[in-house]
Amino acid sequence: MSPSPVEEFNFAGHRLLVKRDDLLHPQFSGNKARKFAWFLEHDFPGIKRLIGHGSAQANSLYSMAALARLKGWHLQFYVDHISEHLRLNPCGNFKAALALGAELIEVGAQARREGMNLESYLQQHLVPTLGQDCLFVPEGGRCGYAEYGVAALAQEIAEYASTNKLTELKLMLPSGTGTTALFLNKYFVEQGLDIQVLTCALVGDDNYLKAQFAGLGAQERHFPTILSPGRKYHFGKCYREFFEIWLALEKTGTQFELLYDPLAWILLLDYMDAHPDARVLYLHQGGLLGNESMLPRYVRKFPELAHAAGLSLER
Repeated sequence: MSPSPVEEFNFAGHRLLVKRDDLLHPQFSGNKARKFAWFLEHDFPGIKRLIGHGSAQANSLYSMAALARLKGWHLQFYVDHISEHLRLNPCGNFKAALALGAELIEVGAQARREGMNLESYLQQHLVPTLGQDCLFVPEGGRCGYAEYGVAALAQEIAEYASTNKLTELKLMLPSGTGTTALFLNKYFVEQGLDIQVLTCALVGDDNYLKAQFAGLGAQERHFPTILSPGRKYHFGKCYREFFEIWLALEKTGTQFELLYDPLAWILLLDYMDAHPDARVLYLHQGGLLGNESMLPRYVRKFPELAHAAGLSLER
């Protein structure tokens, strides 16, 4: 993959930069391209099945399906459940993954009967049974292999900063498991670079995110700086302020995704208001295919905002 471009970006009275990792490749854009780079660029003799897990609309599902197709593997992707609406009206990452031959397997009911979440259930019942022809990738690519591709991204950013004489650069990105943010900051710290990674927790709270960092074997000095909102947001729930900032971002001509980016932009604007001299680079991690399922939810919940923006469910 060629280095992704960096663009000047003006938004809400602030001037910053955006690293367009969403432009890397239609099937491997954003953080999944970086996390799965090791698997893309190396051979795995004897592997026939790729095993993953997560949401039925996860970005990782689509990218893993594309990876499996390229490698000649069969993807088995374990999910908690597939809603009847999605089953009858396939869209987004779910639809694209099915078109690439992915097999989705629901195990949420069994897991709940045993008092486990999806990940714990798979670790106990599935992973120990996998043969040598299987390659298991944790949810969202949260594993040590992800460091390979994320370090390459960090090098790109470091080279851009050096070439353009950007000192004390702040790099902002939202986090699910925090894998990308952690390995980026680890690279900058170990290279002695004056680039600070800022992130925010989307899936859980700040303590959850720190536990994810620690679970990857990181030292605290490698942890990114976590920006915290003044209230609790539930992952995947639609909030008016998320839709409002996403609609404002749409007017810039660059589309962002609706699940992770809105909170990150809200917190980043607050940060830039408090630090007006900061040099900021926002990492666009892709995931735009997910908007096919998220946008209708927002349009239905906030029809007045959608109407004012000229949006409808037929879009």
